Amino acid sequence: MESKVAKQYMLLNGKPVIWYGLQAFDESALIDDIILVVGRGEKDYVRKEIVEKYGFKKIDVIIEGGAERFESVSRALQVIAGDSMKTQNREGYVFIHDGARPLVTQKIIEDTYDAAVRHGACCAAVPVKDTIKYADEKGFAQKTPDRNLLFAVQTPQVFETTLILKAYRLLEEYLEKPENREVKVTDDAMVVETMLHYPVKLVEASYKNIKITTPEDMKTAKIFLRG
Repeated sequence: MESKVAKQYMLLNGKPVIWYGLQAFDESALIDDIILVVGRGEKDYVRKEIVEKYGFKKIDVIIEGGAERFESVSRALQVIAGDSMKTQNREGYVFIHDGARPLVTQKIIEDTYDAAVRHGACCAAVPVKDTIKYADEKGFAQKTPDRNLLFAVQTPQVFETTLILKAYRLLEEYLEKPENREVKVTDDAMVVETMLHYPVKLVEASYKNIKITTPEDMKTAKIFLRG
């Protein structure tokens, strides 16, 4: 991002990037509590400059995440599995969302929830627009998959609580074995698919639901926010 400020705290139209996603979930009637996972040493800053400053009501717990995304999610799930939440959620549903994905809408939240109720596991996604190529280790194209079957996965990813807790518990056991420690886990749907062999429903979301990764993404998000 070419910035000393973490992308989720960079200002987007006068508010931190993370504000937009938190606002969407804070306003949703489907959401009881929010666990906010932050970087090491950021808890006090986030509590004061994000939660208290903007008056979010549903942020129940702020915790520090791990070195990898799946470690951060695992720590949040441990909170849900315990007794410290205001609203116990062992039989409910868990939304997992990227703090750097500010343009999530109430419709996406509602559509993914409906899919999770029907199917147990789902994630927001959009059909890919470009032709995709498989490449070899030298960068030569080897195969062209059918574009009609390819989706770019987003968040939120939504799961029955018991399902995602079990999947992550099995993942932790799997990664304890030395031969498995280099396995790369890129999203929560992958954990459910791999550990439980459980099908994850893809829910068509929006091309505007972008993840802020580059300076160009900030410019794009500003345009989308104009409507």
